[in-house]
Amino acid sequence: MGYSDPVIDDTRWLDDDEYEAWRSLLATMSLLEAALDRQLQRDAGMPHAYYQILAMLSEVPGRSLRMSDLAAITQSSQSRVSHAVAKLEAAGWVRRRPSPADRRSTIAELTAEGYAVLEAAAPGHVACVRENLFDGLTREQVGSLRDICAAALDRMAGQPGAGPLRGSVEAAGRDRGAQRLA
Repeated sequence: MGYSDPVIDDTRWLDDDEYEAWRSLLATMSLLEAALDRQLQRDAGMPHAYYQILAMLSEVPGRSLRMSDLAAITQSSQSRVSHAVAKLEAAGWVRRRPSPADRRSTIAELTAEGYAVLEAAAPGHVACVRENLFDGLTREQVGSLRDICAAALDRMAGQPGAGPLRGSVEAAGRDRGAQRLA
């Protein structure tokens, strides 16, 4: 924690419980991301960031998105997504094409081969998520985690990039019958 003299400093420092929760969240996300990256590199030959791009494309109508929307949904810079999509395109898993509605925009589209790669990688990915997160939680804790994340997303909804991300979370929740590969 930090120095907290209300006369000198009006910062709302985290109390002990908040600080412990914050540090736990950071450590959990860091370790989970590393575990997912290791598993996907080992089993599918791709980093988690590439898997996430493929998964996001698989969940939208037409399996295609404008590159700028893909960057927003994955919370990545446009240059980072462009680099990743170039690699995925070279592998034959994604194709880029000009947007018919706006020639300045580029569309990233998941190919049939990319979808097959995603389908093959999904069971190992889901097993890793279960092993490292959900298998250690009760159903009640899963509901609490969902509610906590939803509240945090609602609070951040007005921030840059949160709109498309929040929309993708809401769409995934509505489409419970669809096959999800993330």
